[in-house]
Amino acid sequence: MSNPFLHIVEPLDPKQPLKKFFNLSKLEDVRYARLPFSIRILLEAAIRNCDEFLVKKGDVENILNWKVVQHKNVEVPFKPARVILQDFTGVPAVVDFAAMRDAVKKLGGDPEKINPICPADLVIDHSIQVDFNRQSDSLQKNQDLEFERNKERFEFLKWGSQAFKNLRIIPPGSGIIHQVNLEYLARVVMDQDGYYYPDSVVGTDSHTTMIDGLGVLGWGVGGIEAEAVMLGQPISMVLPEVVGYKLVGNPQPLVTSTDIVLTITKHLRQVGVVGKFVEFFGPGVAQLSIADRATIANMCPEYGATAAYFPVDDISIGYLIQTGRDKEKVMCTKRYLEAVGMLRDFKNSSQDPDFTQVVELDLHTVVPCCSGPKRPQDKVAVSDMKKDFETCLGAKQGFKGFQIAPDRHNSTVKFNFEGHDFELAHGSVVIAAITSCTNTSNPSVMLGAGLLAKKAVEAGLTVKPYIKTSLSPGSGVVTYYLRESGVMRYLSQLGFDVVGYGCMTCIGNSGPLPECVVEAITQGDLVAVGVLSGNRNFEGRVHPNTRANYLASPPLVIAYAIAGTIRIDFEKEPLGINASGKKIFLKDIWPTRNEIQAVERQFVIPGMFKEVYEKIETVNKAWNALDAPSDKLYTWNPKSTYIKSPPFFDGLTLALQTPKTIEDAYVLLSFGDSVTTDHISPAGNIARNSPAARYLTSRGLTPREFNSYGSRRGNDAVMARGTFANIRLVNKFIDKQGPQTIHFPSGEILDVFDAAERYKQAGHHLIVLAGKEYGAGSSRDWAAKGPFLLGVKAVLAESYERIHRSNLVGMGVIPLQYLPGEDAGTLGLTGRERYTIIIPEKLKPQMNVQIKLDTGKTFNAIMRFDTDVELTYFHNGGILNYMIRKMAS
Repeated sequence: MSNPFLHIVEPLDPKQPLKKFFNLSKLEDVRYARLPFSIRILLEAAIRNCDEFLVKKGDVENILNWKVVQHKNVEVPFKPARVILQDFTGVPAVVDFAAMRDAVKKLGGDPEKINPICPADLVIDHSIQVDFNRQSDSLQKNQDLEFERNKERFEFLKWGSQAFKNLRIIPPGSGIIHQVNLEYLARVVMDQDGYYYPDSVVGTDSHTTMIDGLGVLGWGVGGIEAEAVMLGQPISMVLPEVVGYKLVGNPQPLVTSTDIVLTITKHLRQVGVVGKFVEFFGPGVAQLSIADRATIANMCPEYGATAAYFPVDDISIGYLIQTGRDKEKVMCTKRYLEAVGMLRDFKNSSQDPDFTQVVELDLHTVVPCCSGPKRPQDKVAVSDMKKDFETCLGAKQGFKGFQIAPDRHNSTVKFNFEGHDFELAHGSVVIAAITSCTNTSNPSVMLGAGLLAKKAVEAGLTVKPYIKTSLSPGSGVVTYYLRESGVMRYLSQLGFDVVGYGCMTCIGNSGPLPECVVEAITQGDLVAVGVLSGNRNFEGRVHPNTRANYLASPPLVIAYAIAGTIRIDFEKEPLGINASGKKIFLKDIWPTRNEIQAVERQFVIPGMFKEVYEKIETVNKAWNALDAPSDKLYTWNPKSTYIKSPPFFDGLTLALQTPKTIEDAYVLLSFGDSVTTDHISPAGNIARNSPAARYLTSRGLTPREFNSYGSRRGNDAVMARGTFANIRLVNKFIDKQGPQTIHFPSGEILDVFDAAERYKQAGHHLIVLAGKEYGAGSSRDWAAKGPFLLGVKAVLAESYERIHRSNLVGMGVIPLQYLPGEDAGTLGLTGRERYTIIIPEKLKPQMNVQIKLDTGKTFNAIMRFDTDVELTYFHNGGILNYMIRKMAS
């Protein structure tokens, strides 16, 4: 641990156990004090590993000269303190580890070298679905069905927790990964190996950034990249730009943290922060609770930044105590941060760092809002929602349009539900879900929803019985304070019973709608609506039958559920009329900020956090009863449709294969802008007429047993067939939405998987053409693994979302980017050409490569391998191949 740049000093308090730490503030260099706090953590993390990386590269000087060198592709090797996973991404990671052990053994190495080196926590939160709701026993029924469907996956994960050291499993029913991280797992300062150092984390879920709200630097990475980190490989990243986001002013009384974050999301999308850090500063930050900050940081992927960081201040320290952390350890944390100059005072402008760019928001200008109908960055003020939706109805098909003919805008369909007649129209709400890590972590909006429910019930308002209502808290603590404060029974009366502890509706685990509702929507070709307190509303994600989906605060979710439609002006129209004939307006039942804060102070207390988290790893009896094998090598079951040894390492040798030119490749699909990982690798429902359904049927399963794509991520045969299987996929080769493409040699229109198989059998290479923001959304490794298995060798896009580009690199798929000012249109590309991509012998980061078409046209594109380390991965055929060779040799 010797380092010429650093002073290693003892703790200031002699009563504490002897612990050392790197006192970076003693670098005796004025440049350090001007660094953004997020860059200081990168510097500290890199320096801790300097024996291997930094001293010989001189990168300490590069980081201190951050503003000078940030545009020069300076690599920083970042080793995070921890890794966090959820089960949809965790199962394929453990599957890969099991397969890697087999591969290392075949190459003559020690298979047990494949083992997490840094602490890794896997929280099971993505498997539970809203199959039952509006019943007092919905929670138990959903949890029972979750175990029935996922028993094999859970047994496999339990094997992993025993076979691998440093891998802890948080059982199902415990909460949502990011809230559990915020309330329980996060350390803020690590106390390990005789040293104090800042906590940092990468996770296999894009909303890992939520922990940035507590002052822990973290972000989402591809599952493939996370596996390499777990095995001790640093993340080689280009030193990022840091945008300073200055908050001033006080929020208005009726504004929630959800409104603030939706406003920031739209603003930062307009600013352009993809690949950058955002760091918050200014006196307005001191007005925000940690839960508010976590909500803003959580939505970081929606505005495209790598991290959205709030440095630690006294409010952060207070939160650690409020959530039941050990007070003595918390005081040690505070003293350490003071000693290294990293405890922030947001009201002291002399502490403001230098940033590459500063943007500002006056919190007082934020108004209540929603986002939708198809993207989180499309913010709409609540006062404009009715008008905006009606405009969207007639607008051209796109992010803000449904192209409904004018004479059908007021179409209605009558239906009967449980013996009563109802009517659906465009804009009718059929799903209303208080869900997701984004909002259920925040007591102010959750208690606000509870108080609104109380006032609504007391005013005589109800929710129509066919609307699928649900409440899925982020942790048991939420249920605890909703119950103790007395609002839970009012939520239940409106249909918002607790249905499970997990992501549920936010990730498409909405469960079925009543058949009569689906028939009415289909019969009238209606644009039905889902309203959720989630973070994503991409097409086809929430439910196949809700074409419009709006993100809203939990109180607004209840308000729209009561109204039954999105086509309401809350200022002029009543929510409903009670039994006495009185019109009840939203303003009559909306709780004030003071009301909410009074209840929060009384009922959100440290004792409940301690009580919930003391038993988190043992409270689930069904998990405890699972019997998992104890062998270090996994015994694969050839009959399993959930867990299968992947073909990624078939034929792998110790010798490297020289990358070859991609010759005469066909275009499998041609896309426009904002193709998401949901489009590439959907997580939800497996359609009965899909290639994946046909495969599962051939294995003896009925549609009831299909489960979801997310739950099948341990089986490559299902996931390859599910690649590009989103029913809302828009492929330029086809004149309608759907998961199909043209097989050019035959001219036939086929399901994407079937077309890819035909190409593969004929020995043809494939590429994909795309527009801007390719791979936006969730950090799904299968959005890269799937195309790899289909035979896609490269993607040519105008721009990439950060995590997806990393995932493509991790699988050895080449991310190509058009030169500035060029795209498929300017180059005259139709996608019907055949493409030869010249791969030179000597490669360097972000070099231009030549692409030749069979039409005779030639143009250049940027090969988006951004660092030398990424080129090393490419030469190995991907990160995992590199790690296997490293461990085997």
